[in-house]
Amino acid sequence: MATSLLTSPLVDLDTGAVIAHGASVDPSGELRATPLPMMLELPVHVVLSGAGAMTPLHEALRRAGRHPREAILLLTGTCYEQDHPLLKVALNGLRTIGYLLGLADVGSNGPSPELAADVSPYLVALAPELVVRVPGDHRATSVARSVVTLARGIGAHVMAPGVERESQAATVRGLGVRLAHGPLLAPGPDGKVRVPLPVTDPGPGAALLGPRVQELLIPAVTLPAEARAEEAVAAFGHEPTITSVILVDEYQRPQGSLDRGRFLLSFAARFGHALHSQKPARRLADPPRTVPRTTPAIAAVQAASRDAGRVYDDLVVTDEMNRCLGIVRVSDLIREVTSMTR
Repeated sequence: MATSLLTSPLVDLDTGAVIAHGASVDPSGELRATPLPMMLELPVHVVLSGAGAMTPLHEALRRAGRHPREAILLLTGTCYEQDHPLLKVALNGLRTIGYLLGLADVGSNGPSPELAADVSPYLVALAPELVVRVPGDHRATSVARSVVTLARGIGAHVMAPGVERESQAATVRGLGVRLAHGPLLAPGPDGKVRVPLPVTDPGPGAALLGPRVQELLIPAVTLPAEARAEEAVAAFGHEPTITSVILVDEYQRPQGSLDRGRFLLSFAARFGHALHSQKPARRLADPPRTVPRTTPAIAAVQAASRDAGRVYDDLVVTDEMNRCLGIVRVSDLIREVTSMTR
């Protein structure tokens, strides 16, 4: 039911960090995946077939000890206009239990821009034929640029599949594409991935490093460090756009970070509410990833990429006394950095 589209690891073109590996569910229902986050191809017709059709995938993850938050489901195939409302409901259900969602073949015969805007995916993948044709075909480059613009508008990441040549990698990166896979990005004999793109010079003569994170600051949802887990659940339930809750001490210094997907998944599990609701939320928290308010955007993106398991977790912005000023979303940082290349 679920297979892999990746011909190499999914790579961050800025840092060379591996973001995810391809995975598959074989006919026997066994998940074949690496420890890193995984990406699976999922035909649209399976999602439209109802919740029962997704059971083999859920069960394969459960038996492998993996969680939906570790999987990017890349939807493939055609979805006709009359099926859009049903697809949107089904994808909202998958998103609720923690899956990250992607749309394949955008810019060709795949999903329409209207559908992409409606379902608000985590990731959109350029159609492979567009990547093959850039940079030599200005029409393909124009279509790819329009997909990147669409993705920025809906807060999605863009992936370039099947990158084979350095000129392709340079062109899509110049358009603002951050993620890619393909033969060019396959690990070498030493197991390392090498991105054949110029590295930004951090010296005095370098290009601007982007705005400081304090300029991209948004208010943080905070709770006392000793708050119970049920209080954090209530905070997330109050507003669906909240991506994190920051636990702070009496001086507003961050003590823990609750990522929406990972935290709520703990409650979605069997007996999750009974196990966790009256216990301290800090038991389920990750260490806060803090950046000083004067950190440039590029440096903040580099800091975010150091932990492959939490690449897209919110960063906590602090003042000189290490007090929480707010958060900055990595997607906002990426948009700022990519806009500097245009």
